[in-house]
Amino acid sequence: MITGSCLCGNVKYEISGKVGDIVHCHCVTCRKAHGSAFSSVAAVNEAEFKLIGSKNLKSFESSKGKKRYFCSNCGTQIYAKRDNAQYIILRLGSLDDDPMSSEKNHIWVSQKASWYSITNNLPAYLEFE
Repeated sequence: MITGSCLCGNVKYEISGKVGDIVHCHCVTCRKAHGSAFSSVAAVNEAEFKLIGSKNLKSFESSKGKKRYFCSNCGTQIYAKRDNAQYIILRLGSLDDDPMSSEKNHIWVSQKASWYSITNNLPAYLEFE
């Protein structure tokens, strides 16, 4: 079982299955939502993701058909979900445990912050791959 939570602890979750490969997204929306150079994410089967405490969980439709879920108390991004998808996009900064996954690549580097340099040897794609 892999667990995670928000900064204040009001939103908690458990993952009973596998956390997918780690992707670092540099799109403008992720940068703005997280206040950072990029967001590290991984796919998780929605059926294997269980919210334990969610009294402060709110959502925001950041682009058509995609909602971002976050704690309304502390602001921690927890996951995103596209309409009709069978998986969630887990925000890895909210994990309490090791996801037992490996880094795969960087995406949306066409929108990368000008002040950040990618210094690892992972594949980097201009858009989503």
